[in-house]
Amino acid sequence: MIRRLLIRPLRDARWWMLDYVYAVKRQTRAALSRAQPADFRSGAGAPIVIIPGVYESWAFMQPLIRILHDHGYPVHVVAALGRNRRSLADAAATVAAYLERENLTGVIIVAHSKGGLIGKQLMTTHDPDGRVSGMTAISVPFAGSRYARYLVVPSIRAFAPTNAALHDLGLDHRVNDRIVSIYGEFDPHIPEGSELVGARNIRLRVGGHFRILGDPRTVRAVLDAVTDAAKPAL
Repeated sequence: MIRRLLIRPLRDARWWMLDYVYAVKRQTRAALSRAQPADFRSGAGAPIVIIPGVYESWAFMQPLIRILHDHGYPVHVVAALGRNRRSLADAAATVAAYLERENLTGVIIVAHSKGGLIGKQLMTTHDPDGRVSGMTAISVPFAGSRYARYLVVPSIRAFAPTNAALHDLGLDHRVNDRIVSIYGEFDPHIPEGSELVGARNIRLRVGGHFRILGDPRTVRAVLDAVTDAAKPAL
């Protein structure tokens, strides 16, 4: 009985530890990477636009970027986002300006964490020309995170469920049916989970907020979602 009660907390603790190990490794490799945004822009498929999470540069998602590119998709990153500390509205406007400047249409957003909130903000308020076809979002705090209210850093406190911008975005369901939300069964940063009403929700048997990006099941789910989003509307 006691052993059964301990199994889940021990499993979650292990997933938490592995999650931070993955994050540190990816941040280090991202900082040392010599890859350039232009390296991934070739391809005949639908254009993919990557939006990473807070404090993540685009290179943090480079393994997934490479896989998407290898499958024939031109992958675009918005270097102007930097480490992604701007407000949702400012970040969405930055991405919208990039789409217009590059004249991208039929865009599929692939986003992680805060990037998914930026993507939804873009789709709801910054895409009057309908350049975005859909979004595949990984580990996104669509309903916020109760942990955020205890942190003093403004870019993190913005994820509190009581944040006005986040609350208003959550009430807007207009684009939810064009979003695929992928998440694990345990996320140490988002106890509320990443399920989004009206979206296609995919819950994977994996734990973590960051290491889910490198899990083969996530990669497969992202490729499937992107393939579906790239199909012409009937």
